[in-house]
Amino acid sequence: MYALEVKSLTKRFNAITAVDDASFEVPEGSIFGLIGRNGAGKTTTIRMMMNIYMPDNGEVSLRGVKVGQDFKNRVGYLPEERGLYKKMKVLETLLYFAEIKGKSGREIQKKAEYYLKRFDLLDRKLSKVEDLSKGNQQKIQFIATILHDPDFVILDEPFSGLDPVNTNLLKDIILEMKQKGKVIILSTHLMDFAEKLCDHLAMIDYGKIILKGSMKEIKAKYSQKNVSVNYEGDIAFLKGNPIIEKIENFGNTTGIRLKEAHQTQQLLKALVERNVTVKKFDANDISLHEIFIELAGHDIENGKEDGHA
Repeated sequence: MYALEVKSLTKRFNAITAVDDASFEVPEGSIFGLIGRNGAGKTTTIRMMMNIYMPDNGEVSLRGVKVGQDFKNRVGYLPEERGLYKKMKVLETLLYFAEIKGKSGREIQKKAEYYLKRFDLLDRKLSKVEDLSKGNQQKIQFIATILHDPDFVILDEPFSGLDPVNTNLLKDIILEMKQKGKVIILSTHLMDFAEKLCDHLAMIDYGKIILKGSMKEIKAKYSQKNVSVNYEGDIAFLKGNPIIEKIENFGNTTGIRLKEAHQTQQLLKALVERNVTVKKFDANDISLHEIFIELAGHDIENGKEDGHA
């Protein structure tokens, strides 16, 4: 049995279908990525899962039972639009949100102070929320999301506004929650974060699920003719080469799609013969970003964006 099952969710806003018959399964004890470009339908899907929006069609099941208020009480939800009471003090805010979820007392205060210390904010516990930077407010909202020890954690664009150090700390805490058996749903348009953190995913575009499954299976399926190369030199000569289907430059790394899987050695030979210094050559390797561009990138390349929520 899955922890959560999303079945045929559909939501329309006037003439716009924001989510179109979306279905996916979230396994127990996993970090699940709901990924897609901005406006693809991720937030609308999450709001239906949380009963903030009522779907026009479909339902969400928690371990086989349709979700209701019980699910809301067991979930920690970090919304994309952050909502803190700006005049309240930091520690007061955390204790208030914990009490809403039925947790209070000395132990929860100690836990709040523990997380404040981890995020280097303990000395600001008596500061008003409005006096904190945007990034620090984001950290307070994240602590409030997990302080009551929820079984399920739903994070909508959690890395927004965080610097690399705090991004790394947040990733560490997410992985700790996974080790404790929590189910974590991570909604993001940042493919590299999803690739590093998620075990399973669903990719949404124009409100439709266009890809779903385990990260391992998805990468195995799409990487068969792909080579990831890190090099020094000029590879412009590869353009127009009969064995090359596509070249995607990612700065430090280049993804090369071959026409046939067996042509990897021909590619390596061609690079060496042209005196290209090959620092890294990974056959059958593909990034989640490349998979996304392959499946949904034609609209991005043509300058077309959608207007879904």
